[in-house]
Amino acid sequence: MLYSGDFTAEVYYVYITANKNKSIIYTGVSTDWRQSIEEHREDAQGVKQTFPGRHNCEWLLLLEEYGTPIEAIRRERQIKSWVRAKKEALISSVNPKWRFLNK
Repeated sequence: MLYSGDFTAEVYYVYITANKNKSIIYTGVSTDWRQSIEEHREDAQGVKQTFPGRHNCEWLLLLEEYGTPIEAIRRERQIKSWVRAKKEALISSVNPKWRFLNK
């Protein structure tokens, strides 16, 4: 029997954020990137318990979508394993001027 109701596939995001002057970047994974970045912002203004909170990494530079959590987590781990220059090249390939995408 075919399912005839609404079906919303979950999307998994890998994102890269930075602090305001782009000297520190952070890679994360989430099903709700907006909520994650809001949590980074709240932490930056509060107790600064997380890496993005301590370093004010609340400015979105890159966003990738994946269909499964395994794909997204693998990609996040891959990016996190890279040296900064390789991460910068990735950001520049899709966002050459490093504009904040959530501004």
